Amino acid sequence: MADKMTFELVSPERQLASAEADMVVIPGMEGDLGALPGHAPFLTTLRPGLVTVTNGSDTTEYFVTGGFAEVSNEGAAVLAEEAVERSGLTREFIDGKIAAAEAALETVGDDGRQAAGQRLNDLKTVAEQFV
Repeated sequence: MADKMTFELVSPERQLASAEADMVVIPGMEGDLGALPGHAPFLTTLRPGLVTVTNGSDTTEYFVTGGFAEVSNEGAAVLAEEAVERSGLTREFIDGKIAAAEAALETVGDDGRQAAGQRLNDLKTVAEQFV
């Protein structure tokens, strides 16, 4: 088993990170997922939350609004709808995402109500815990 894995974080605007990591924690739709070098391959959708990248004693966090993550035994790639480094996350940014999620919840049909409500709940949790 390798001692490091590759990590890539890409949003539509740009590549935010490309690094080696000891571990990556991803906010998957079913809960947080920890990936280590040699991990079994999987693909997951993302919920709003923090991607945490650990390399030695250094930890870097990125807030993602959603997207996809692919993990293989060589690394992890996160394709985010939107992403910002944790240090650049502001209350105004989160409040804007909450307002958009509330508006979406008001206009969505019955088929999408549960997903829209969960997204709103996830964003409010981020606002309470991280900003």
